[in-house]
Amino acid sequence: MTDGRRDRLNRGRVLQAAVALADREGADAVSMRSLADHLGVVPMALYKHVAGKEDLLDGMVDQVVAEIDPPTPGVPWRPAVRARVLSAREAMLRHPWARRVLETRRTQTPAVLDHLDSTIGILRGGGFSDSLTHHVMHAFGSRVWGFTQELFADAPTAPPPPEAMAALAARYPHIAATMLAASHDAGTVVGAGCDDQQEFEFALDLALDGFERLRAQGWTPPPR
Repeated sequence: MTDGRRDRLNRGRVLQAAVALADREGADAVSMRSLADHLGVVPMALYKHVAGKEDLLDGMVDQVVAEIDPPTPGVPWRPAVRARVLSAREAMLRHPWARRVLETRRTQTPAVLDHLDSTIGILRGGGFSDSLTHHVMHAFGSRVWGFTQELFADAPTAPPPPEAMAALAARYPHIAATMLAASHDAGTVVGAGCDDQQEFEFALDLALDGFERLRAQGWTPPPR
């Protein structure tokens, strides 16, 4: 007798189940065998819909990218890019494993390329030259996906005890002063070492302001 669950299996269902498994247990818990167990099928049944683990991970990234809001027509470039980046960040917050998986992808899927192309289209449509757009995308780096690598990747989310802070301040007064200047909310981080929402938006707005000045000035790269 044919298994009804197998009859209903398709690529979309496989990827949705993989994302749900990663959300619960992390990306390391996702394997062809564990996913097959979750779906109630034999591992070989999955290979009709995904070519293997790498294709599965690519598809999982595509599922997350699909959650990023598309550009709203007619919105000026700055709020449009800002909204797109923050929407990407919200997707990363919903799926904390996605950052590391995205960083390991060796190929760019059509969904990833569509996201980059539409973001670049916002800039070009906003009056950015192709050359400046090229530099802006480099400056954005991973921020276009809603995360950045913080300087103090292993910094604790809470300040050390008073005696430890006193010792730190005696040896590294500038670091100690800046550590106490603001707090980190553990609920807003994308992953270990990422900045919190306020810091992310501060850096994003700073970058957008700088990009606008260069655009208004008609910036071109200096001759080599």
